[in-house]
Amino acid sequence: MKAMQVISLTLLSVLAVSAEVLRFGRCPKPAVQADFDPSMYIGKWYEIMKLPTFFQKGECGTATYSTKGPGVIGVLNSELLADGSTNSILGSAKVKDPAEPAKLEVSFNASPPGPYWVLSTDYEGHSLVYGCRDYGIFVMEFSWILSREPTIPEETVEKLHGILSSIGVDVSKMVPTYQDEAFCSAMIQ
Repeated sequence: MKAMQVISLTLLSVLAVSAEVLRFGRCPKPAVQADFDPSMYIGKWYEIMKLPTFFQKGECGTATYSTKGPGVIGVLNSELLADGSTNSILGSAKVKDPAEPAKLEVSFNASPPGPYWVLSTDYEGHSLVYGCRDYGIFVMEFSWILSREPTIPEETVEKLHGILSSIGVDVSKMVPTYQDEAFCSAMIQ
């Protein structure tokens, strides 16, 4: 029993240090985008805001999606780090259940797959992505607001925040991603 408590406390400590959005509770089961069409999701998306993560430390974040095969989407995430270098990672997203194509699992390198659920998208302007993992009595949440352009109307952000708030996400913890054209041009070079 004592060893289990130590393991639980150690896991909790690791999660608390590495994941900025950790809270008590269970992961919600939100509705996802109805009739999601992965082929229309393909292309470049700009990160507008996100719940903080341990694996993203830069600005100018983009996600570029490509078709890899039936039910599989290629993922290229890029960001500009403080030292001026570009950090990129390749991965893939797979549809778990063809009946719910908006519920994908994304994986990078040898990491275990994580939930990537598209809660809302119009394919041309915005996308709201949510993921959550249960860790006993705690959950670790991830969320991104994406746009096809480096900016997005405030009304759209408010609408997407409303969706997140309705499932218990504390949107006050979301942080904007700097997408200044001149600053971010370093990623193109």
